[in-house]
Amino acid sequence: MIRGCIKTVTCGKNLSRSKTSVTKHIPIYTKLAYILGLRVSPNQRRMGIGLKLVKKMEAWFKDNGAEYSYMATETENLASVKLFTEKCGYTKFRTPSILVNPVYAHRTKISRKVTIIPLTPSDAVIFYRNRFSTTEFFPNDIDAVVNNKLSLGTFLAVPSGSYSVKTWPGPDRFLLGPPCSWAILSVWNSKEVFKLEVRGASRVKRGLAKTTRILDRALPWLKVPSVPDLFRPFGFHFLYGLGGEGPKKLKMVKALCEFAHNLAMECGCGVVATEVASCEPLRFGIPHWKMLSCANDLWCIKRLVDDYSDGSIGDWTKSMPGISIFVDPREI
Repeated sequence: MIRGCIKTVTCGKNLSRSKTSVTKHIPIYTKLAYILGLRVSPNQRRMGIGLKLVKKMEAWFKDNGAEYSYMATETENLASVKLFTEKCGYTKFRTPSILVNPVYAHRTKISRKVTIIPLTPSDAVIFYRNRFSTTEFFPNDIDAVVNNKLSLGTFLAVPSGSYSVKTWPGPDRFLLGPPCSWAILSVWNSKEVFKLEVRGASRVKRGLAKTTRILDRALPWLKVPSVPDLFRPFGFHFLYGLGGEGPKKLKMVKALCEFAHNLAMECGCGVVATEVASCEPLRFGIPHWKMLSCANDLWCIKRLVDDYSDGSIGDWTKSMPGISIFVDPREI
């Protein structure tokens, strides 16, 4: 079995000069295909079925105008890496990190020095287009993302005293005169799509995890970092559209992640996860457990056509990685 989708995303940026001689970056878009869900039953492997499925999917991509195709796997998945890079002509492209934080039995405390403002979907679309449209992999249909029923909201963190829900001026005016620091993220309810489960853990590890949960529930004021029951099917929330600026942007991001943690706790999730570029500076403000996270995610890409929709960028597969990437939650 194999699945795929096609969308228009940002693959680069150009400098545009306006009538007032002010230059700004504008996005360069391309039609990108994504391969997901390649599955071959164990007793049918080593028969070339996976290769045939990929070729069939690529043919469908080309027929529908896709210029590039990409897929995601782990560097340790040698069979998948070999199939795509050695047999299908894909290039190792980006190495983002998946950061995972457990949801405790107690609420996390959000700093009083930070105010969190929920944005309407329309405000979120304007904000993202104005600020992040030149970010690599930014989807041109961002309105469909934030308006999706699985998107639980977009939230903006600012220093207390700068703006509030009542004094929110709208995205355009905010971006004309933003506070010294701010951060933004959106929450995607992956719990309603599928569930995960950790298998293979020893009885000792299961017992220790259960002990932390008991302590956390019995003595919540101790703020014990409990391990949720990940050994049974559990849901999670995915954080996407992370961004921020200013000297205190990491504190703003941390406050948003704490807010997202509390939201996930209310929804009965086991973990909160996000995915960021390997050189993303905001990653240092994202709470996560190393033992649950994955620093070895691998994205591979292939150019499907000979010509380019925009000659100024050339072959995207040979471009240098940017500081940030926009991870589409629909592909999780």
